[in-house]
Amino acid sequence: MKPVNPIARSPRPLTSEGNVVAINTRKNPSPGSRLLYDRKESARQLSLSIRSLDYLIAAKTFQTIRIGKKVMIPHSELVRYASSNHYSRIVPAKRIA
Repeated sequence: MKPVNPIARSPRPLTSEGNVVAINTRKNPSPGSRLLYDRKESARQLSLSIRSLDYLIAAKTFQTIRIGKKVMIPHSELVRYASSNHYSRIVPAKRIA
């Protein structure tokens, strides 16, 4: 008899690799992942406030897509931003008078 996973609710055999799942969203996003995120969900994904995300959008850090009044950010832009280093502070963009 194969060993049973004690944590799972239904008996499920353990594979030889254990329960390791590799996530590689840079090249091939999983079929269930979303292509676009609104500001609120983007801020949550990046662990930022919505205001900080708005500052980054105003500074043209992200390529955004407008659908009506909604500002949408592609998944690839979130991955690109999250995988790079950020040494500077997030500050409001300067207005051009």
